[in-house]
Amino acid sequence: MTTAPSAATAPATGRPPRGPRGLTWTVLRLHRPTLILWAVVVLSGAAVLLWAYGPGAHAAQAEWDRVCAGREACVWGDPIYDFDRVFRAAGSGLTWLPALVAAWAGGALVGRELENGTARLAWTQGVTPTRWLAAKLAVPAVLLTAGTTVLVLLHHLVSDAHPLPLGRWSWYTEDNFQANGTAAIAAPLLGLALGALAGLLLRRALPALALALVATEALGALATAASRNLVPWETAVGTLKTGYRTPAHIITGDQGALTSTGARVPDPLCVDDTQCLAAHKIVGYYTDYHPSSHFWPLHLVETGLLLGAATLATAAAFWLLRRRTP
Repeated sequence: MTTAPSAATAPATGRPPRGPRGLTWTVLRLHRPTLILWAVVVLSGAAVLLWAYGPGAHAAQAEWDRVCAGREACVWGDPIYDFDRVFRAAGSGLTWLPALVAAWAGGALVGRELENGTARLAWTQGVTPTRWLAAKLAVPAVLLTAGTTVLVLLHHLVSDAHPLPLGRWSWYTEDNFQANGTAAIAAPLLGLALGALAGLLLRRALPALALALVATEALGALATAASRNLVPWETAVGTLKTGYRTPAHIITGDQGALTSTGARVPDPLCVDDTQCLAAHKIVGYYTDYHPSSHFWPLHLVETGLLLGAATLATAAAFWLLRRRTP
């Protein structure tokens, strides 16, 4: 994303901006194209989700009732395809938003201004480096939180109101799960903090952009994986006769075999071979899973991890800035 010329660092009077209000308007003025783009994204996303909640969902439901209800297989009509494309695109957009924010923060918000020297120009006009970075982070954080919250609430509204019986729209699918809760609001803040840290660390736009992208994706994946293990799994146990007992509509975790001592071991894949089962002392099977009742515990734990990582990245950015500026 591009930024407006930084000559507007000081007001037309020639005096440096005073107080947080002057810095806020400076940040908004410098990054006006990005602000306009974000407004377009939020308004367009809201309009699309409202369509999916109303006319799109009603048309899809009517088509489902007409051609699919009560049948094991059916051919979708255009209304279902339209709803599917819109809803899945909205979920994917919210899932990719943190990486895009990180790329912008590392490449334009901080990295480019340090590379071009415009940040140091602002520091010579009465704005301390700490106040400069605080404004750079606070203004986007407020706008990101407000806009993302609107989109997440609308996405959750559509998901809850129109649960057509298709696995690809279920609560546990990756995009749908991530886009439906508080983790989707916290993740862009992590991207913002990591992008700023990358920009300060490398002081060049493109390398900072790349580093921010990789770090945001890696930490986001780690937070998701960690939350799945920090919230206690439930376990379904099956016998040799029933095999695996896997409830429907779940997030599946570890699976394997159970021995006569209750130990968990990898499935030896004996199928119905009694001699093989006896040789491995297999008496049953287990499946760890998260049911739909774990949706909010999973999201709240992941949100806490993301916000904690964002706080650490922000603290590291301010520490690095103080170390590198007089």
